[in-house]
Amino acid sequence: MAANKFKCSVCGYVHEGDQAPDKCPQCFAPKEAFEKIEEGAPAKKGIDTNSNAYTIIYAAVMVIIVAFLLVFVSSSLKERQDNNVVQDTKSQILASLNVSSVDVARAYDDYIKMDWLMNEDGSLVKNDGEFSTSYKGEFNSGRLHIFQADVEGDTKYIIPMNGLGLWGAIWGYVALNADKKTVYGVYFSHASETPGLGGEIATEYFQDRFAGKTVMKDGQIVLNVTKFGTAKDAECQVDGVSGATITSKGVNSMIATVLESYKPFLLSK
Repeated sequence: MAANKFKCSVCGYVHEGDQAPDKCPQCFAPKEAFEKIEEGAPAKKGIDTNSNAYTIIYAAVMVIIVAFLLVFVSSSLKERQDNNVVQDTKSQILASLNVSSVDVARAYDDYIKMDWLMNEDGSLVKNDGEFSTSYKGEFNSGRLHIFQADVEGDTKYIIPMNGLGLWGAIWGYVALNADKKTVYGVYFSHASETPGLGGEIATEYFQDRFAGKTVMKDGQIVLNVTKFGTAKDAECQVDGVSGATITSKGVNSMIATVLESYKPFLLSK
């Protein structure tokens, strides 16, 4: 008499004998996982969920579905994400004027009267393009923006800044008084400077040191950031961040490089 056959429902191992083994010698599944194979019984139809092919196909389908959902969500939220970037950029510009508002769009319209582009001779022409959120790219392409603001009846000019700190990009905005020779306010931020050290450039404690400093003197850029504790000329020097010499140098280099490019405007009447 032929021996009975028992198939492991976990791994597919087939055992021949009077009864199923206590555990599968291949995957160690318990005896209860075995099913008796009836001789002459029709083969079960359907998908073998234990096969490698099934696993690969299932994984591929799930990856395609998840990828589609991510693309759909990203596309659906793109307009909102772009608007958030615009509002964040506008809030940074306003921060250089010491303006903070929950309604950024309204505050921006109230304070910022014009987005100018500087010509080579220092004259200004209205920016008819879209509002930019990457002034590094604009600067590198020769599009030098100058924002004109009105603060309680006084004209201020805001110049976008971009540079390099210790670990990555730094940027900001320097607001000048109507004379274009003294600082009204500044705003700086960074991508990856060390918290408590280089990251301090984004704090009011550091930024407040710039108010009232001289930018231009005898036709030269004189505003500069020194190593912490070494600023001697209170008129135009700003103490850097303690323990963050490289980041402080980065801010100094950023200011010098950018303002030098804006000299035609700063020297214009």
